[in-house]
Amino acid sequence: MADTLRRLTHTSPFSVLQDKLESWHRDYHVISCDNNLNRCCELIELTAKVQGQLFTILNHTAAEGGHYAGVDTLKTRLLPWLGTCFSMARPVVSDDTSLQLFQDSVEKDRRIRELSASLDSDIQRKDTELCSTRLQLDSMRAELVDTQQELDVTKRESATTLLATEEEILQLKADLRSAHEQVESYQRKMAAFIDYERQIRLLKDEVSYLSTDKTVLQERLVRSRSPSPLPRLSRSSSPMRSESPTRAQLTNSSRYARLISRFNDLYAVERLEAQVILRRHIDDVEMVQKIIFIAVVESFKTAKLAYRQFKLRVRKTLSPHFGLEYLEDAAVDYIVRNLDLYDIQASINDVINAMNVNPRISFPPEVDFFLISTLIREMCRVAFAMQTLEPPLDFSFASDGELYNDRKYRRSYDSELTAPLVMYHVWPSLLEGDAVVVKGEAVTRRGAVWSRSRSTSPVRSRSLSPTRSLAFLKKRSLSPGRLRASHL
Repeated sequence: MADTLRRLTHTSPFSVLQDKLESWHRDYHVISCDNNLNRCCELIELTAKVQGQLFTILNHTAAEGGHYAGVDTLKTRLLPWLGTCFSMARPVVSDDTSLQLFQDSVEKDRRIRELSASLDSDIQRKDTELCSTRLQLDSMRAELVDTQQELDVTKRESATTLLATEEEILQLKADLRSAHEQVESYQRKMAAFIDYERQIRLLKDEVSYLSTDKTVLQERLVRSRSPSPLPRLSRSSSPMRSESPTRAQLTNSSRYARLISRFNDLYAVERLEAQVILRRHIDDVEMVQKIIFIAVVESFKTAKLAYRQFKLRVRKTLSPHFGLEYLEDAAVDYIVRNLDLYDIQASINDVINAMNVNPRISFPPEVDFFLISTLIREMCRVAFAMQTLEPPLDFSFASDGELYNDRKYRRSYDSELTAPLVMYHVWPSLLEGDAVVVKGEAVTRRGAVWSRSRSTSPVRSRSLSPTRSLAFLKKRSLSPGRLRASHL
């Protein structure tokens, strides 16, 4: 009996019954009727098993007490309880009512079976739909994987195509740059060709003009040699030339205005273009501006020297045909009519050679001053034409470290407005005698070193230095062929 009671204690059947009863209470309205009945039967079976164990314990306990022990307890408690449990109560309903209740019970059972069958069919249909949905989901996942693979392949192809496109773009840019360079080269050649054509046309006009002058002079010579009652006029009197002004004198004011305008255009256009070209090779802006200023000054000096030489050749050629009084006017008039005979390429070479030996310029060895030959060419042409004016135009004297003169220069945008000395010059000022015609540009900064230059004054700069005079006379003596009229 003790062993049975111990096993019953360890198994805790009443705790199990309580847990199952609570679980059934929670799920009663959720599960079906069959499940509720099954759970109820399960609880009855468990209760019966527990009762069997209790009856076993009761039997063993009664046997241990002997024949008369526990008789009163069995009589007073067990037997009345058993009588109450197994007694059958009298039915309170009639036979018809019992039959009706039985039919209702059967009908309910039939409905329950039908509902269960429909529920099973719905469950099967839902399972079928779920399976089909899963199959569709699997197919969509497979399609998604394929699409992802195609996207990766497309990305790789796009990356390869993009690299190829970038290479093509770089190649096209290089071709475009080369095409631009070729176009610029062709434009320069075209400009040179147009210049040559213009020179040829002017030379033809000059030949025609000289032929006409030759015919007129020959006619005069014939008339002078033939007897005439009129007195012979000496060449020194020349009343026709003394009374009529030359072409240079008639066009002096218009040429003056045109040259001033062209000088301003050189500052505004060609100077900036030359600065852009030099900045591709030289990073120092100050050095670039100094190079341009020195190129302009050297171009003006070279053009002035070339004008003097050209004028001397013209005077020598025209001296047999004109008197000394009018030889100067005739020479200037001839130069004005034949400005295109000026050998500007020789002046450009002289300017570049002078810049190559200038100690104030520091530039990379691969840089050639021929890059700014356009500016040098135009400056030489303008300076040469300025010498034909009356009076001629000239540059003002300029030296680094000189005292800033507001009458001659204007300060650049990066200058220090309170600095009294000029650090370096950007553009020279143009003078007519002592009057400033066009202001130049200078950079003024504090810390500029003041240096007293020993060069000649602006008035003396019009005359050649002894060295240059010697070189010029030597050049004249060595090349007499250049003094012929056919070379003018």
